[in-house]
Amino acid sequence: MTILVAYVPTPQGEAALRAGVHESRLRREKLLVVNTSRGDAYADPRLAQEHDLETVRRDLTELGVDFDVRQLIGGRDAADEITDLAAAEQVSLIVIGLRHRTPVGKLLLGSAAQHILLDAPCPVLAVKAT
Repeated sequence: MTILVAYVPTPQGEAALRAGVHESRLRREKLLVVNTSRGDAYADPRLAQEHDLETVRRDLTELGVDFDVRQLIGGRDAADEITDLAAAEQVSLIVIGLRHRTPVGKLLLGSAAQHILLDAPCPVLAVKAT
């Protein structure tokens, strides 16, 4: 089986990656690190740059983790990409990072984390940055 980490180049994304590595070792499962963006914004802080992904690859290689890194850019919502990929790959666990949002922020912008938590085809581990 595989553990999917929804990675963004933020403290929350790094926390998700650390938790994913821990779960991967504990369960002896492959790690699938996914970064996704709609690709429709001039600047998207959630889109990992190539140097971010190279750092992830280097760190996971040094840790001896069996992994794959994918970046999906294609006009779809990140939560849909994650849940659909989790179903297609039959992952055993999705790991996401959480950040604090105000109630008004959640109302106006929605929540990708909430969408993943409610629609994922497998358990979801949600972690906060320390």
